[in-house]
Amino acid sequence: MNINDFNTLGLIVLIPLIGGIINGVFGSKLPKKWVPWIGSAALGLSFFFALQSVHALYASKAERLTYVAYKWIYAGSMGIDIAFMLDHLSAIMVLIVTGVGFLIHLYSAGYMHGDPGEWKFFSYLNLFIFAMLLLILGKNLIVTFIGWEGVGACSYLLIGFWFTDEEKAAAGQKAFIVNRVGDFAFILGLFLLFWETGTFDYVEISQLASTKMTALALHGIAPAAVILIFIGCTGKSAQIPLYTWLPDAMAGPTPVSALIHAATMVTSGVYLLSRLNELVTLSHAAMGVIAIVGACTAFFAATIAMVQTDIKKVLAYSTVSQLGYMFIAIGVGSFTGAIFHLMTHAFFKACLFLGSGSVIHSMGGEQEITKMGGLKKYMPITHITFAISCLAISGFPLLAGFFSKDLILWGALSNIHVFAVEGVTIDIKYLTDVVATPVGSGAALTSAGWVPIAFMFAFVMGVMTAGMTAFYMFRLYFMTFWGEFRGDDDTKSHLHESPISMTLPLVVLAGLAIVGGWAGWPHFMSYWFDNPHWMLAFEHWLAPVFETSGQFRVVNRFGSHAATQEAYTTAGSVLVGLAGISFAYYAYVLNPNVPRRIKQSLSIVHRTFMSKYKVDELYDFLFVKGTILVGTLSYVFDQFIVDNTVNFIGRVGESMGRILRNLQSGNVQRYATYIILAIVLCLIAIGSVNV
Repeated sequence: MNINDFNTLGLIVLIPLIGGIINGVFGSKLPKKWVPWIGSAALGLSFFFALQSVHALYASKAERLTYVAYKWIYAGSMGIDIAFMLDHLSAIMVLIVTGVGFLIHLYSAGYMHGDPGEWKFFSYLNLFIFAMLLLILGKNLIVTFIGWEGVGACSYLLIGFWFTDEEKAAAGQKAFIVNRVGDFAFILGLFLLFWETGTFDYVEISQLASTKMTALALHGIAPAAVILIFIGCTGKSAQIPLYTWLPDAMAGPTPVSALIHAATMVTSGVYLLSRLNELVTLSHAAMGVIAIVGACTAFFAATIAMVQTDIKKVLAYSTVSQLGYMFIAIGVGSFTGAIFHLMTHAFFKACLFLGSGSVIHSMGGEQEITKMGGLKKYMPITHITFAISCLAISGFPLLAGFFSKDLILWGALSNIHVFAVEGVTIDIKYLTDVVATPVGSGAALTSAGWVPIAFMFAFVMGVMTAGMTAFYMFRLYFMTFWGEFRGDDDTKSHLHESPISMTLPLVVLAGLAIVGGWAGWPHFMSYWFDNPHWMLAFEHWLAPVFETSGQFRVVNRFGSHAATQEAYTTAGSVLVGLAGISFAYYAYVLNPNVPRRIKQSLSIVHRTFMSKYKVDELYDFLFVKGTILVGTLSYVFDQFIVDNTVNFIGRVGESMGRILRNLQSGNVQRYATYIILAIVLCLIAIGSVNV
């Protein structure tokens, strides 16, 4: 097998495009039952070829498989190809996107049944997956950027799918516009990076950032380039300040929410920064900024989620919060933790969103959890799968979220020690068994003094967010499935479990929410069992991608002291999560009057959380109304200053023309008189000069 011409990668990307074109062009004319099967079959085939490609990567023991589909732009020393690359990082992403995407397509077959625009919906879904696969399999930043813009355009179409509803159309527009703000910064970052390196190719950038002399040259522009690209990521991955589009994206059909929030678009920023891990670790200051923004986003969104009453809005703010966790991991240098949580989150959050869709389907479109309750006896499969996913996201021991959350929190805490206690710098030699070297050893890149504080802040906020996550998820669970039904009798009479096309994906995703984290056990457990390879399989799989990035993990020198510290950290985070679950049980099952009393005693706090800190209103005042005001002032200036000035100049010219027009009458005698008069005046002037 030629690893430099592995054309199956092209098929992974091409097949969803073909499915989207078939449904988009012929879908309205095809039998209705064909449409979902064409869309789902396209994803199923893409997933099959993804499995085949990942197996080929594993069997070949190669660092990467590549395929050049088209030689595109060649100008001077610059060459850009439409090329794809599968390495250990993109392998995980492509399996998540095609696998979870396939389950969401199957679910959509039942959810969208009977919708007159079903053919358009499946066409948009296929095109969305096509763009996401371009993003993650692109061998260079330009192909990634094409996919980046593609998922933005498709998200606009999917979020505003029911565009006859003004609110839903506005949500699609908001997502598109907010993402354009971040994309502008992303483009600037690409230009800056190309100006310094002369390449967009990931492999070449990685080599430049991990070679001593070229890394030193890149160090000067690394902070600016990383921050600009990170701003682009705050748009796609909904971080402060560009997160406001994501909760409104709930206006789209529930499968869209699951696809965007769980496995695709919102994870693209996490993937991109992980792909550029060598560049990110060249700037400790940029890492500190990323960690702080991620921590603030995680905490901020969790506080809002605690009071929401729309089932999808709770999950939306939960997604924003969990993405904050992933950016904490990137900021503290635990890229493995970021991708691990990305994967586990895809499983349980997709299950939660699809479970909420199952509930909404049964409730006849109702989304307010205050009108639900007692659904577990009507929807047993949805109830069980939803409960499992709630436990997983809460970090319950041995479920998927427990493992990935532990890796992130331990990464932050252990690297506080690395920075603050040992005082380290990145070793530019990037030996695979070297994590960091003491100051004074000759390493060139020093750490910003406030970075340990940023890591400590991220750790504390992460632990607090873990408790809030457990609380609001079980608040949602208990209010939806426990107690007595609070809706009307007509709705109650129609309560039912969803069809198998909707429940089967729930069962598969719930199973993955249980076992999806077993490939990455906590290091202290691995240490106690003498480090069996299978317990850290996820980390070992990603080692070829991240081992040269200087990420500050202490795995290679893990000992009994570190094992004890991590065990205490894990136990503490588990206790915080259990406390959140217990309080939710007490407040919403044992003593339902507690939330009302808390709301009354903390009315100001509750109103603040419920109003979402009025960030949307602030943005509306500053940017929307501000833009309208500037436009109005520009209109006034144009009308009264520019137009009047131009008109005045025109009138002056017109008046002068009238005067001069009288001199050009065509009367020969008058011309002769003017000539004689001019001669006389000239003679008088000459005579006066001589005198």
